[in-house]
Amino acid sequence: MGAKAKLFNAVKYIGSFLLVVGSIVFSFGFFGSGSGVLTAIGIGTVMGAVFIFLMGVFFVITEELLGKIDHREKITN
Repeated sequence: MGAKAKLFNAVKYIGSFLLVVGSIVFSFGFFGSGSGVLTAIGIGTVMGAVFIFLMGVFFVITEELLGKIDHREKITN
């Protein structure tokens, strides 16, 4: 398993874990206790999970494209 696949799997698992935790905290804050603080923390956690996932995918795609460019330059030279 390459480094890109390991990075993508790590980002996938961390992002999904944070998404589930944020959804639970948001649901408990919004429906369970009525606390505005827990609702805000849940929303922030969900937004953080999405941000982490998107940045991880961006890094994996960037690394893949840079590898293809380096490979193409080695072939032409």
